[in-house]
Amino acid sequence: MTNGNFPSQLLDKAVAEFATLPGIGHKTALRLVLHLLRQEVGDTDRFCDAIKTMRHEIMYCKTCHNISDKETCNICGSARRDHHTICVVENVQDVMAVENTQQYNGVYHVLGGVISPMDGIGPGDLQIDSLVERVAKGDIKEVILALGSTMEGDTTNFFIFRKLAPFTELNISIIARGISVGNELEYTDEVTLGRSIVNRVKFEGK
Repeated sequence: MTNGNFPSQLLDKAVAEFATLPGIGHKTALRLVLHLLRQEVGDTDRFCDAIKTMRHEIMYCKTCHNISDKETCNICGSARRDHHTICVVENVQDVMAVENTQQYNGVYHVLGGVISPMDGIGPGDLQIDSLVERVAKGDIKEVILALGSTMEGDTTNFFIFRKLAPFTELNISIIARGISVGNELEYTDEVTLGRSIVNRVKFEGK
């Protein structure tokens, strides 16, 4: 929605679009747009092309659902990773957070959220069935539940535990509670998150 206070409708429209981004207010949006306006046309074109290309060409890994430039992401496609261990996370940002700890060498499974009835998100809206399918193939030895320490995260952990319970040879673990209750992985410092993964414990389904 534009406010009509600018001398240019084009500027007004650009500011309105920037203001739709999370954490960007009207004043910040104006500052960003004016910054782009002061740049060389070629620089602005490269900025716009990068965003357009990202939106049209980035895809999701067919195995773990992480973002990727191709059907299989670099992590799933790497022979150096431990493909017998899956770390289950809520979103793409959590993959980046865990990778930054440099304490984990397995692969991932991105759920795309957590169970939250209040927000209308149920198990069928998440990538839980595809996780069960990966485990059913028989190559997975451990599943690490690395969801945030929230009520929704704990509910999702328990649901996944119940879904994987038939695989009796599978080790299901959860990251150690070095993370404060209510925290999300992407906002946890790397040292604490890394220790939580290394010191993970068996999940008892409680």
